[in-house]
Amino acid sequence: VRNVYLRCGHAETLVSTPEQIMCESRTCKFSVHHPPTCVPPRCTETCWQYRQYPEQYSPNLDRLCPSCCQRRK
Repeated sequence: VRNVYLRCGHAETLVSTPEQIMCESRTCKFSVHHPPTCVPPRCTETCWQYRQYPEQYSPNLDRLCPSCCQRRK
């Protein structure tokens, strides 16, 4: 998870949990269901090349980041 703070423009990557959320889609190159025969260049045209939600999650929060909040105190 990477929080993006809209009021100050900063972003903060949160510590990862030990468990990883795995993609189940055949069209995701990170999935255990992605066929081994699907290779570039076709794979780059038909399959996800980066992690999708919920494996990668970046909420946009309408507030200041924790560091900016501390500086204002």
